[in-house]
Amino acid sequence: MDLVQVLKNIAPLAHAWVDPDVGPLEDAALLRPPGGSSLVFTLDFITPNVDEPEAFGAIAATNALSDVYAMGGEPQVALVICGFPPERLPLDVLARILQGGRDQCAKAGCAIVGGHTMQDTELKYGLCVIGSVSPGLALTQTHGRVGDRLVLTKPLGLGVASAAIRKGRLGAFDLARAVALMTTLNRDAMQAALAAGVRAATDVTGFGLLGHLRNLGLGSGLAARVEARRVPLLEFAPALAAEGLVPGGSRRNLEYVTPHARFDESVDDVLRLLLADAQTSGGLLLAVAPDREAELIADLQRRGTPAAAAIGTLVAGEPGSLEIVG
Repeated sequence: MDLVQVLKNIAPLAHAWVDPDVGPLEDAALLRPPGGSSLVFTLDFITPNVDEPEAFGAIAATNALSDVYAMGGEPQVALVICGFPPERLPLDVLARILQGGRDQCAKAGCAIVGGHTMQDTELKYGLCVIGSVSPGLALTQTHGRVGDRLVLTKPLGLGVASAAIRKGRLGAFDLARAVALMTTLNRDAMQAALAAGVRAATDVTGFGLLGHLRNLGLGSGLAARVEARRVPLLEFAPALAAEGLVPGGSRRNLEYVTPHARFDESVDDVLRLLLADAQTSGGLLLAVAPDREAELIADLQRRGTPAAAAIGTLVAGEPGSLEIVG
């Protein structure tokens, strides 16, 4: 969360196209150009967390597209951004990464129309994406209301999975499970959210569940209560986290939220880390009116999203503060 300190003193330049009604750390901009429909505009790229090039390209693309879905948009066009070390890797690896990203964007109906590749000392790949959003239906971090129920659409533990992959500690079955989750588009979750009248949402990625929930709370001027026992986790994640297979970003996330959080004693250290685990291509966190919670969960289940779990509530209190109970 060092980025928060860097950005807090840099005032954004106001522009007629830019909708200011977004949260403090949204991953995408909401644009309203004159005479046209609203647009979502984002950029995201990552370093490899799996060895297979096509899978890495697909994961990175899914991760970038998620920022559009998190604001209620449909990805339309994208540009590639890629740093590639040609002295360390053959060009066919680059081709396979680009193919994996292209194929995943095709599933989303998003055209890759160009991009920029540069020589770099470290491999990285991602997308700049423009999506369309229907007027009045944008999901932002600013529209949460007291009593809204919090619903999560993918289990946590992908950061732990990535750490285990780097150490060669994740078996073939669990690796396939992690890759499947990271390449699952959040489109179905977004569509279910819009159908249930959701207005506030975020995706759960690098800041972890608690970090992104704090940002949503800050944007909406509310606190949040999390029921830790209801949070879905990857089956193998607690044991690996207990062994110390936790990325540094997850530990930094927990350090960041701890001054703003009150943990029940029943929430042990491993679970706290998992609640702050830095996800790659995680799910959506949706704030839904309590009288439509059952409708949303039923629709998510019907669409087959990886999770459909009610995990807490937005409450009145210090904006961005968190209470985590067992």
